[in-house]
Amino acid sequence: MFSIRKLGVIGRTYRHLNRYHRILQVLFKYGFEDLIDRLHIDQYLESGLQMINRRPRPQVQRLSRQERLRMAMEELGPTFVKLGQLLSTRPDFIPPEYLSELAKLQDKVPPFSYEEVVAIFKEELGSDPEELFSSFDPTPLAAASIGQVHRATMKDGAEVVVKVQRPGIENTIAVDLEILAHIASLMEEHLEEVQGHRPTAVVHEFARSLSREIDFSIELTNIQRFGRQFEGNEIIHVPRVYPELSCERILILEYIDGIKANDFKGLKAAGCDAKVIARRGANLVMEQIFVHGFFHADPHPGNILVMEDNVICFIDFGQMGRLSLKDREEFTDLVLNLVAGKEYKVTAGVLKLTIHHGEVNRDDLARDLGDLMDQYLYRPLGELAAGKILQDLLDLVTRHKLSLRPNLYLMLKALSTVEGVGLQLDPELELITLARPFMRKIKFGRLHPRRLAEEAEETGSEYLLLLRELPEELRTILRQLREGRMRLEFEHRGLQTLGNCLDRVSNRISFAIVLAAQIIGSSLIILSDIPPRWNGIPLIGLAGFLVAGIMGFWLLISIIRHGRL
Repeated sequence: MFSIRKLGVIGRTYRHLNRYHRILQVLFKYGFEDLIDRLHIDQYLESGLQMINRRPRPQVQRLSRQERLRMAMEELGPTFVKLGQLLSTRPDFIPPEYLSELAKLQDKVPPFSYEEVVAIFKEELGSDPEELFSSFDPTPLAAASIGQVHRATMKDGAEVVVKVQRPGIENTIAVDLEILAHIASLMEEHLEEVQGHRPTAVVHEFARSLSREIDFSIELTNIQRFGRQFEGNEIIHVPRVYPELSCERILILEYIDGIKANDFKGLKAAGCDAKVIARRGANLVMEQIFVHGFFHADPHPGNILVMEDNVICFIDFGQMGRLSLKDREEFTDLVLNLVAGKEYKVTAGVLKLTIHHGEVNRDDLARDLGDLMDQYLYRPLGELAAGKILQDLLDLVTRHKLSLRPNLYLMLKALSTVEGVGLQLDPELELITLARPFMRKIKFGRLHPRRLAEEAEETGSEYLLLLRELPEELRTILRQLREGRMRLEFEHRGLQTLGNCLDRVSNRISFAIVLAAQIIGSSLIILSDIPPRWNGIPLIGLAGFLVAGIMGFWLLISIIRHGRL
């Protein structure tokens, strides 16, 4: 995982100065000067900001703010594109009008050269691609920010695709993540509207996700686990992998000759049944979520291929979601109670599944949830769209200063995406109807005798362990009290702003003292009449007054620019 070290006021910020300048240039270019001013970045890059052109380009001023944000992220490269894609699934953090725009972010970049591919193979596997394969196409099939894909043929004749990591991408992402962590800390300090959402936690979550995506050995493990889940299932095909030739920067897997799920003409020409594909795809995603708790987190049409006999094949296993049995049970309870109209239980379920960012008024939350149930409960089943209901539920939760856990956002994104794909194939698809058997199985699974016995055994073991450890813990507490070693610790928060202000004040006072000394010294030199002279005035004294004048104007401009004359 990427290690995000906090950027200091000078040290680490200036270490990444060029990249920081580039990020600020792009933000200014797309008209986000107000955001930069509110973050007070000039306290950290004061001299650097003066050299940046602050004027946005005239052609972008006609665009909406959300369009400009998307364009800025695309221009800033892979880290920001991936961040935008993550934020597009977080309605608790991003206003609704930004979500659809960020979902349009394109992860397309020019391919890197075949010579660089060869260099990576030599570094990782000690051989050229030509030595490992009977054929290797130097022209990539596709290129993205993380890597690119080439077709190849194994020595035994098997057709494969080879995924190669982009050179230097790890260092680029590491630098961007540290800068993002610094900007997130400034947001928590200066932007009241986001403080409850903890931007720094979002950046750390993003870093964890990106660390897993950039390591192809993790993707290899994901495919192997995914394959074991569906072993013996004839309606799904999981690509074969070649672990003996795969590593962190190279992944080799079976080439799938399939049709994209949204290629309707291709599916019809191949004789595929669109309704069967829609039902199978939805059932497979729900089995991943509710049965196995390990699911493909990005099942968009480009990642779902259809093979002969309507067999489904998922590709690109870089983003995977995980749900514990407890998460699945609590979400199932929430949905079933929502459908049954049990308002009190729905409120309790929402509070279980969410993180609280402030005081929650249960009565207001229950009333709003009741209104939501009234909106959907009495409609015909065919008119209910799971994606729309879940989106409305997310909006409601956000209004009450609550947010779901990150793994639940991935689950909701997967369900909404597969429903969208399914409805394109079969407009009569009812995801809620298909989900009911899986949810009932989870609900009644709790009452299975084996499950009850396991829970009883686990609970009993925990109580026995607690009783066994309790005397020793009590003795430790009493010993610390007797020896006076029991202490309370307090954490001071919100002092960073005061510290920055004091640093700025002390710097200006020091600057003013040096300026005064410069003026006094120059006056003494002029009075001493030390040569060389110009029109009878010592030149050294004149130079001192000139430097003092420049310093004085610089100090004055700095004070005026900060709005505190």
